[in-house]
Amino acid sequence: MNQKNEQELLKRAKSCDLVALGEIYDRYSPGIYRYAIRLLGDDFLSEECVSETFSRFLQAVRNNRGPNDHLQAYLYRIAHNWITDTYRRVPPQPVALNDSMEDAEYPVPEKQVDIHMEQNKIRLALRSLTPEQRQVVTLRFIEGWENDEVAFALGKPVGSIKALQFRGLRMLRKILLGDQKAGAYEFEG
Repeated sequence: MNQKNEQELLKRAKSCDLVALGEIYDRYSPGIYRYAIRLLGDDFLSEECVSETFSRFLQAVRNNRGPNDHLQAYLYRIAHNWITDTYRRVPPQPVALNDSMEDAEYPVPEKQVDIHMEQNKIRLALRSLTPEQRQVVTLRFIEGWENDEVAFALGKPVGSIKALQFRGLRMLRKILLGDQKAGAYEFEG
């Protein structure tokens, strides 16, 4: 969505236009849900994150606050803050092995368990990063944002985003590959 259309949509939303509010929800809720599920690994918490994100957005709109532009960055910042608060409140869940794990895409239960365990390992490794590193790595590599988009969303210079990305990836490498392999790979910025 271009800047002018987004500003018009926000203007309509601030005047409590239900169609505009619905458009905003329809446009941004799927991405926020994907962002939350990747970080939280829990459907219920991810749905709660989406709900709370839009609830906080509506509250800001009602109080004549909120963004005048860059709506996506604003919504992701709300979601990120909610997820960070959730990490503080809810300890990581242990990996549960379920005898009835079946999926058409992964018919072999052992493979499904391996995939689930790997996803959980990555999720826990992401939790070990600082909140800013976690947000930069997630937005850059999972959501596919460019450095300048992440910089704007976080209100930081691009150089800071690259530094956070470098330190975050180095820490993930150390956790996931072990100390002996940590220096063996370099990531692009």
